[in-house]
Amino acid sequence: MQSQKQHVTFRLNDEDTEFLCEPRQSLMEALRDGLDLTGTKEGCSTGDCGACSVLLDGRVVCSCLVLAPEVEGRTVTTVEGLARGDCLHPLQRKFLEHAALQCGICTPGFLVAAKALLDRNPEPSEEEVRYHLAGNLCRCTGYDKIVRAVLDAAAEMRTN
Repeated sequence: MQSQKQHVTFRLNDEDTEFLCEPRQSLMEALRDGLDLTGTKEGCSTGDCGACSVLLDGRVVCSCLVLAPEVEGRTVTTVEGLARGDCLHPLQRKFLEHAALQCGICTPGFLVAAKALLDRNPEPSEEEVRYHLAGNLCRCTGYDKIVRAVLDAAAEMRTN
């Protein structure tokens, strides 16, 4: 028996968006396969690694654990929504400057989680950054460069 596709309308990266999806399709699959937003990465598909993190109504969620129909009427921000045109978000620039990425699988999730932290707390301590990013796993860089990049971005954002 074929399931009936659902029509979903929501706000994605500051734009009204709609798509059709299967009732059991994950938000991650809808973003990557249906909307061609491949910045959100599939790491584990169990919510353990953070590579698929997005902001749902301003809160960090693992998009592999959210069903696509659940975003009806809501707001989603992906890593693609951080930059404004050709202007990178300070977090993106600082990740590059601090060489806080290697293979890139975990980077989008770290960026989204860091943005959520800085939106809530523009002056986090190192301990707060480490705590807030604990749900994101990196197998390549370690965490020091990532934490330094977030702290540097926070400092820059406070002065602008």
